[in-house]
Amino acid sequence: MNVILLERVNNLGDLGDEVSVKSGFARNFLLPKKKAVQANDSNRAVFEERRKELEDAANEKLSAAKERAEALNEYLLTMQVKAGEEDRLFGSVGTQDIADALVSKGLEVQRSEVRLPDGAIRVLGEYEVDIQLHSDVTAKIYLHVVAE
Repeated sequence: MNVILLERVNNLGDLGDEVSVKSGFARNFLLPKKKAVQANDSNRAVFEERRKELEDAANEKLSAAKERAEALNEYLLTMQVKAGEEDRLFGSVGTQDIADALVSKGLEVQRSEVRLPDGAIRVLGEYEVDIQLHSDVTAKIYLHVVAE
């Protein structure tokens, strides 16, 4: 299925690109989230009329993400959790836990923006956590997981 992207999508393309994707990806993700429209003559004409408006909105989102990244970069977050023998946690620290802790500190972060490449944290220690605020903007925070 060919679609016209209405915003930048990682590993797919930029605003205005016409790309071919699997129909399920288009129907279940791109179209419902208004990240793309189906590529046909009428949608191409509508897109060209709205191109300036969409580019301005994309630039606004990018600048807002850069401002949020400045507040988050190099932030040190300490979380106290219950731990047992050999510094192993009872449970784990996941993306939701990190997002909740940052929100409680007054920072604006959503769970979907927190990236843990190795999965949930299950051992006490110091970790670097990426917060992907935009497809082009990633902030890095430092997380210290300590025992209660």
